[in-house]
Amino acid sequence: MTAFGPLGPSLAPAIRANRGLYKWLKPFASWYAGLSGYRRMGLKYDDLLVEERPDVQRALNRLTEREKYDRTFRFKRASQASIQHADLPKSSWITPAEDVRYLKPHVESVVEEETERQVWDNLVVERKK
Repeated sequence: MTAFGPLGPSLAPAIRANRGLYKWLKPFASWYAGLSGYRRMGLKYDDLLVEERPDVQRALNRLTEREKYDRTFRFKRASQASIQHADLPKSSWITPAEDVRYLKPHVESVVEEETERQVWDNLVVERKK
Protein backbone atom coordinates (compact mmCIF):
# COMPACT_ATOMS: atom_id res chain seq x y z
CA MET A 1 0.00 0.00 0.00
CA THR A 2 1.31 3.38 -0.95
CA ALA A 3 1.24 5.88 1.87
CA PHE A 4 2.91 8.85 0.22
CA GLY A 5 4.08 9.99 -3.16
CA PRO A 6 2.40 10.27 -6.54
CA LEU A 7 0.34 7.11 -6.01
CA GLY A 8 -0.78 7.92 -2.48
CA PRO A 9 -3.95 9.63 -1.27
CA SER A 10 -4.92 12.68 -3.28
CA LEU A 11 -7.13 15.71 -2.84
CA ALA A 12 -7.56 16.05 -6.61
CA PRO A 13 -11.03 14.42 -6.84
CA ALA A 14 -12.38 16.70 -4.10
CA ILE A 15 -10.84 19.77 -5.75
CA ARG A 16 -12.27 18.82 -9.16
CA ALA A 17 -15.72 18.39 -7.59
CA ASN A 18 -15.68 21.94 -6.16
CA ARG A 19 -15.88 24.29 -9.17
CA GLY A 20 -14.82 27.43 -7.30
CA LEU A 21 -11.82 25.78 -5.71
CA TYR A 22 -10.88 24.16 -9.02
CA LYS A 23 -10.97 27.52 -10.85
CA TRP A 24 -8.81 29.05 -8.16
CA LEU A 25 -6.20 26.24 -7.99
CA LYS A 26 -6.00 25.20 -11.67
CA PRO A 27 -3.74 28.10 -12.79
CA PHE A 28 -1.36 27.42 -9.89
CA ALA A 29 -1.30 23.68 -10.66
CA SER A 30 -0.60 24.34 -14.35
CA TRP A 31 2.16 26.79 -13.44
CA TYR A 32 3.74 24.28 -11.06
CA ALA A 33 3.59 21.44 -13.61
CA GLY A 34 5.27 23.69 -16.16
CA LEU A 35 7.89 24.79 -13.64
CA SER A 36 8.85 21.20 -12.77
CA GLY A 37 10.34 20.83 -16.24
CA TYR A 38 9.66 17.17 -16.97
CA ARG A 39 7.44 18.04 -19.94
CA ARG A 40 10.22 20.17 -21.45
CA MET A 41 12.43 17.10 -21.30
CA GLY A 42 9.79 15.06 -23.16
CA LEU A 43 8.70 12.99 -20.14
CA LYS A 44 5.23 12.17 -18.87
CA TYR A 45 4.28 12.29 -15.19
CA ASP A 46 4.23 8.51 -14.82
CA ASP A 47 7.80 8.35 -16.15
CA LEU A 48 8.86 9.93 -12.85
CA LEU A 49 7.63 7.04 -10.68
CA VAL A 50 10.33 5.18 -8.76
CA GLU A 51 10.93 1.95 -10.67
CA GLU A 52 12.55 0.12 -7.77
CA ARG A 53 9.23 -0.37 -6.01
CA PRO A 54 7.86 -3.90 -6.52
CA ASP A 55 4.37 -2.75 -7.44
CA VAL A 56 5.72 -0.41 -10.12
CA GLN A 57 7.99 -3.20 -11.43
CA ARG A 58 5.01 -5.52 -11.86
CA ALA A 59 2.99 -2.72 -13.47
CA LEU A 60 5.79 -2.03 -15.97
CA ASN A 61 5.64 -5.67 -17.04
CA ARG A 62 1.94 -5.20 -17.89
CA LEU A 63 2.53 -2.39 -20.37
CA THR A 64 2.00 -3.10 -24.05
CA GLU A 65 5.04 -3.33 -26.29
CA ARG A 66 4.21 0.08 -27.79
CA GLU A 67 3.97 1.71 -24.35
CA LYS A 68 7.29 0.14 -23.32
CA TYR A 69 8.93 1.41 -26.52
CA ASP A 70 7.52 4.91 -26.09
CA ARG A 71 8.66 5.01 -22.46
CA THR A 72 12.18 3.92 -23.40
CA PHE A 73 12.30 6.47 -26.22
CA ARG A 74 11.23 9.27 -23.89
CA PHE A 75 13.97 8.29 -21.39
CA LYS A 76 16.66 8.15 -24.08
CA ARG A 77 15.59 11.49 -25.53
CA ALA A 78 15.54 13.10 -22.05
CA SER A 79 18.96 11.64 -21.24
CA GLN A 80 20.39 13.06 -24.46
CA ALA A 81 18.91 16.48 -23.68
CA SER A 82 20.34 16.30 -20.17
CA ILE A 83 23.81 15.46 -21.48
CA GLN A 84 23.61 18.44 -23.82
CA HIS A 85 22.41 20.67 -20.95
CA ALA A 86 19.49 21.88 -23.06
CA ASP A 87 15.75 21.43 -23.23
CA LEU A 88 14.19 19.71 -26.20
CA PRO A 89 12.85 21.85 -29.05
CA LYS A 90 9.44 23.25 -28.16
CA SER A 91 7.79 21.04 -30.80
CA SER A 92 8.98 17.96 -28.87
CA TRP A 93 7.66 19.06 -25.46
CA ILE A 94 4.85 17.02 -23.95
CA THR A 95 1.62 19.03 -23.86
CA PRO A 96 -0.77 18.78 -20.90
CA ALA A 97 -3.23 16.92 -23.16
CA GLU A 98 -0.58 14.27 -23.96
CA ASP A 99 0.48 13.92 -20.32
CA VAL A 100 -1.93 11.15 -19.37
CA ARG A 101 -1.45 8.68 -16.53
CA TYR A 102 -0.63 5.50 -18.49
CA LEU A 103 0.99 3.59 -15.62
CA LYS A 104 -1.19 4.48 -12.63
CA PRO A 105 -4.10 2.13 -13.54
CA HIS A 106 -1.67 -0.78 -13.79
CA VAL A 107 -0.06 0.08 -10.44
CA GLU A 108 -3.47 0.38 -8.78
CA SER A 109 -4.53 -3.03 -10.10
CA VAL A 110 -1.27 -4.57 -8.84
CA VAL A 111 -1.86 -3.05 -5.39
CA GLU A 112 -5.47 -4.33 -5.36
CA GLU A 113 -4.31 -7.83 -6.32
CA GLU A 114 -1.65 -7.74 -3.60
CA THR A 115 -4.13 -6.75 -0.91
CA GLU A 116 -6.54 -9.45 -2.11
CA ARG A 117 -3.71 -11.98 -2.05
CA GLN A 118 -2.86 -11.00 1.54
CA VAL A 119 -6.48 -11.44 2.58
CA TRP A 120 -6.67 -14.89 1.01
CA ASP A 121 -3.30 -15.92 2.43
CA ASN A 122 -4.46 -15.09 5.96
CA LEU A 123 -7.79 -16.84 5.61
CA VAL A 124 -8.52 -19.30 8.40
CA VAL A 125 -10.47 -22.41 7.39
CA GLU A 126 -12.51 -24.06 10.10
CA ARG A 127 -14.22 -27.41 10.03
CA LYS A 128 -18.01 -27.46 10.18
CA LYS A 129 -19.43 -28.60 13.47
